[in-house]
Amino acid sequence: MCRPMIDPMLILIAAVFAIAGFVKGVIGLGLPTVAMGLLATTMTPVQALTIVIVPAIATNIWQTFVGPYLLDSIRRLWPLLLGTAGAIWCCGSLMTGPYAKYGAIVLGILLVIYAVVTLRKVQFRTAPKDEKWIGGIVGVLTGIVSAATGVQVIPSMPFMQSIGMEKNELVQALGVFFTAATLAQAFNLTSAGMLTAATAVPGIVAMITAFAGMFTGQAVRNRMAPEHFRRWFLIAMLLLGIYLAVTATLAVFK
Repeated sequence: MCRPMIDPMLILIAAVFAIAGFVKGVIGLGLPTVAMGLLATTMTPVQALTIVIVPAIATNIWQTFVGPYLLDSIRRLWPLLLGTAGAIWCCGSLMTGPYAKYGAIVLGILLVIYAVVTLRKVQFRTAPKDEKWIGGIVGVLTGIVSAATGVQVIPSMPFMQSIGMEKNELVQALGVFFTAATLAQAFNLTSAGMLTAATAVPGIVAMITAFAGMFTGQAVRNRMAPEHFRRWFLIAMLLLGIYLAVTATLAVFK
C-alpha cells in the first residue's frame, strides 16, 4: 500500500509559523514580520501574505481583547488606524501590479531598517498635542508600505513607542493596530480573488502551529530574559533582510 506523501510546502509552512509564533510568545510581537520574511525566501510577498493573513488576524484579535486598554487605544490611535487601513485599501495593487516584483527587495530593506532601529534602541518622543496629526501621517505611510510588502512595523512601531504608553497598554494597542491593518489586507486579498479554498489548508496549518509556537514561547518567556532573546531575534531579522534584498535584487536585474 502506498502511503500518501505530505506536501513539503505544508511542512515548510508549519515550521515557519511555529518559529514565528514562538517569537510572538516570547517578545509579544513579530509573527507577521518573521513569517513574511521566511516565506518570502520561497514565494512572492503576495503568496506569503495569503498564508500569513488568517493566523495574523486570529492572534491579533486575541491580543486585542486581553487587557483593559481597548477603548483608550482606539481613542488615542484612531488616526493611525484609519490612515493605515485606508492606505492599504487604496494601494492594494502594489503587491499584485507591475511593481510587485520589487516587493521582496522592499521587504528585505524594511527588515534591515526594523532590526537596526530596534537594536540601537532609537527612541523618539511625540508630544500629546501632536499625536493625532502625526499618527495620521504615520498611518498613511505604514499603509503604503504594508500594501506593498505585507509588513506593518515601519514606521508605525517607532511612532507607537514614542507616545508614552506603558508596557501592557502598548501590547494591547499593538493588537488593536495589527488587527485593523490585517483586516484591511484581508479585504484587499479577497477582492483580488487571492483568498480562495486553495489557501484554506495552508492557513489552518499556519494558525495551529502559530498558536502552538506562541504558547511555547510564553512558557519560555518565564525562564529567560526576553531582551536577550530579542537581541538575537533582531540579528536574525537583519541577516534575513540582507539576504532577501540582495537575492531579490539580483533576480530582478539579472
